[in-house]
Amino acid sequence: MTTSTSSPAASSASASRQVTVGLAERSYTVHIGHGVQRLLPRVVAALGARKAVVVTARPPERTPDPGVPSLVVQARDGEDAKDLAAVTDLCRRFVGFGLTRSDVVVSCGGGTTTDTVGLAAALYHRGTPVVHVPTSLLAQVDASVGGKTAVNLPEGKNLVGAYWQPAAVLCDLDHLDTLPEREWRNGLGEIARCHFIGAPDLDRLPLLDQIAASVTLKAGVVAADERDTGPRHLLNYGHTLGHALERATGFALRHGEGVAIGTVFAGRLAGALGRIGPERVAEHRDVVARYGLPTGLPPQVAVPELVELMRLDKKATDGLTFVLDGPEGPGLVRGISEETVGATLAEMPRDRHTPRYSDPSL
Repeated sequence: MTTSTSSPAASSASASRQVTVGLAERSYTVHIGHGVQRLLPRVVAALGARKAVVVTARPPERTPDPGVPSLVVQARDGEDAKDLAAVTDLCRRFVGFGLTRSDVVVSCGGGTTTDTVGLAAALYHRGTPVVHVPTSLLAQVDASVGGKTAVNLPEGKNLVGAYWQPAAVLCDLDHLDTLPEREWRNGLGEIARCHFIGAPDLDRLPLLDQIAASVTLKAGVVAADERDTGPRHLLNYGHTLGHALERATGFALRHGEGVAIGTVFAGRLAGALGRIGPERVAEHRDVVARYGLPTGLPPQVAVPELVELMRLDKKATDGLTFVLDGPEGPGLVRGISEETVGATLAEMPRDRHTPRYSDPSL
């Protein structure tokens, strides 16, 4: 459910949105708009917390004040900092500060920070409240909402995690003012894939409404299937290949860029399986291109390596598994042969504009 303090077309600094993730006693609100970070003391007070640990990947002037005695722990966004060692370090800092399960943890950073801090909160004292203040477009439209927390292993991405819903999410658009271009594209990849899972044509909306529509879509899916046993698989549209591309490029390719390419591939694979026609296949590429995102594979990645990495995907319990478009909409398709996947990948164009390992901007 979404409520608004302004008209849907508004994009002024005073506009805001509130989206409820309906999970009975674990329901919470996602606040979206300029300045909503200022709501944090009110949220913390409502939880009854007496202390807070604020884990931040942002400078002091961008770090929120929880309104109670707090410990500020500096973190670093990035996939290379998203591991079990980081979770252990955070939990030890919680102990040193005397944090109890009646207190609160606050994350302030991008998607890798919300993932890592969320998992630490889920494990500490078998579950401590967490409030997310996502500061990147990717984190605001996806990573901070839904309760999935995870870190990486050398063998794969997000292989160790837990479901732990936040107490609230504060998507403050002021944090996006200084976002680098690559990080904009990172978030746009998640927005683009929404076109094929229930929220089309978001590129025609103001940014505030793009974020609100993406969060509303995810909130509805999570409320229907919190633990990924059915409809929540739809949120993985484009992610199976996207995760493999991240690994194959040593994370030189950002998550959203990988999802964008994965979305184009999902259209091609659905076409190869006869699930959709040529026009719908082409629509996958056209939508992704409208956001200025890559639509072809990076030049340096090999098809066999991608297939091998996709075997490690968490959904791949019976052959290769993808969320694909079809005559009745998107759905989970299991047991797709490696030959079909490999042949479809081999037919993908190579995009010389996708980042290489040696890209100096990384």
